[in-house]
Amino acid sequence: MARARASSARKPPDSRVLAVVRTDATFERVTFRGAPAWQGRCLFCRKKLLVDEAGRPLSPVSVEHIVPRSKGGTDALENLALACPGCNHEKGRRHDKRDASDARAIEVTQALLAERKARWREPS
Repeated sequence: MARARASSARKPPDSRVLAVVRTDATFERVTFRGAPAWQGRCLFCRKKLLVDEAGRPLSPVSVEHIVPRSKGGTDALENLALACPGCNHEKGRRHDKRDASDARAIEVTQALLAERKARWREPS
């Protein structure tokens, strides 16, 4: 009975997470607790992130919009990355709320877009 509750409490697969994993060269296939998974790195702090084969996070993972939706960013894969929730929240608190013409916000956004581009791999 406990097993049924635990599996129903699992997050549903997230197709955006899996799409990012497949296009981020830091993610590689590993075995985690006897099952295949993907292990990669947070866009910001390089902390290890784990995602199962269906796109369910096995460690705290959040989808990061590099150019925030509030500033015209989209769900295009080039604008999405995976981050640990603390880093994603910190960026939002420190940079996303700044005016679109703010020099520091522009600098951070450009650096993150460059990092995402450097990590890019064509999905198989």
